[in-house]
Amino acid sequence: MQSEKQYIELYEQCREMIKGHANDVMNSCRDAAFEDFKRLGFPTKKVERYKYTDISALFKPNYGLNINRLDIPVDPYEAFRCDVPNLSTSLYFVINDSFHNKVLPKKELPEGVIVDSLNKVATEQPELVAKYYGKIAKSNEDGITALNTMLAQDGLFIYVPKGVVIDKAIQIINILRSDVDLMVNRRVLIVAEERAEIKLLFCDHAADDRNFLATQVIEAYVGDNASLDLYCLEETHAKNVRVSNVFISQQANSRVNHNVITLHNGTTRNRTDLVFEGEGAECNLCGCVIADKNQHVDNNTLIDHKVGHCQSNELYKYVLDDDAVGAFAGKVLVRHGAQKTTSQETNQNLCATKTARMFTQPMLEIYADDVKCAHGSTVGQLNDAALFYMQQRGISLKEAKLLLEFAFINEVIDKMQLEPLRDRLHYLVEKRFRGELSKCEGCKLCK
Repeated sequence: MQSEKQYIELYEQCREMIKGHANDVMNSCRDAAFEDFKRLGFPTKKVERYKYTDISALFKPNYGLNINRLDIPVDPYEAFRCDVPNLSTSLYFVINDSFHNKVLPKKELPEGVIVDSLNKVATEQPELVAKYYGKIAKSNEDGITALNTMLAQDGLFIYVPKGVVIDKAIQIINILRSDVDLMVNRRVLIVAEERAEIKLLFCDHAADDRNFLATQVIEAYVGDNASLDLYCLEETHAKNVRVSNVFISQQANSRVNHNVITLHNGTTRNRTDLVFEGEGAECNLCGCVIADKNQHVDNNTLIDHKVGHCQSNELYKYVLDDDAVGAFAGKVLVRHGAQKTTSQETNQNLCATKTARMFTQPMLEIYADDVKCAHGSTVGQLNDAALFYMQQRGISLKEAKLLLEFAFINEVIDKMQLEPLRDRLHYLVEKRFRGELSKCEGCKLCK
């Protein structure tokens, strides 16, 4: 319990300070989450869903925390030049775990739509936030969620009222910024009410060459006949540790597309829990990972078919080079009575070297008899015959490998609904395979 001890002592010593810089809604869950964390601790490799990542080791170093909410100087609009052209209705920034409200986009969102600081909205409209906050992400079931709930002081609140459709995507840039090694605990709450539609792109970047540890909990409520497209792109650096838990609740006839793209990182552990609460709903979970050197990427998913007549599709692809380690564990649970369920789960992986390692565990757990469910996984290397064929036609071995890797990962990218994002990712993925950092011209981050 050595790793847990420092966080338990921190909360006991700084409890009032943490609460003083937050709001009543978040504080109402905080002490219970602390008790849950003391009971659960960090999950070990003996816990089935965490068997491929040593969580305690990630949290063992001594990181600084901005509990007193000191202002960290950065002008993201001056520093950041990586946004995808013609993609966003508006561009918003979150600095570490704080919503950047000093300069906001000029273009207004539809009436009733909120994209703002979670702390601010929970203070001004507590009844709205309290209706959803902490209801999907249960701190009594997971130590990471409990830790985030007890320490998070701010984050992002996105609300789309009943019947409102936002045509173009909203882009959120998460920037890690610090002069010292820093731990960040970010909270995101997304609410799309009945018949609402929204497309969101989250981009994670690190502005400084420091050791960062970022925990993130995203709760997304998708109402009846509502639609949510959620794209999460990580492009940080080798000193960054990211532990992200995404919890999605889908109501009847809703639709969710959730895509996770890891282009550059240090250690990443992504968890996605999606629950069908109403019949007729559909979800598509996709992920693509490109990792090399000593990078580690672990994606763990759970799709819970609580009711019948729902459809889930899952496709994750990894390309691993050098000594990189990848892990994918995906479980589809079909409960009693969830008849007419359709589910397809696929994980395909490419190890470009003999030292790269991939762990894969697709799972089906079915308690209904009228379903169509399938799952499968593959782990392989580049096709020698294809490489030879291409070299015979004047293509160098290096370029031939790049083309095959690019074609392999493109299946995931081509499934994305946002055309500008697809085009941008094609460009970034090619640069990544060529060993170049995915920087955009004029960007002062990521240098």
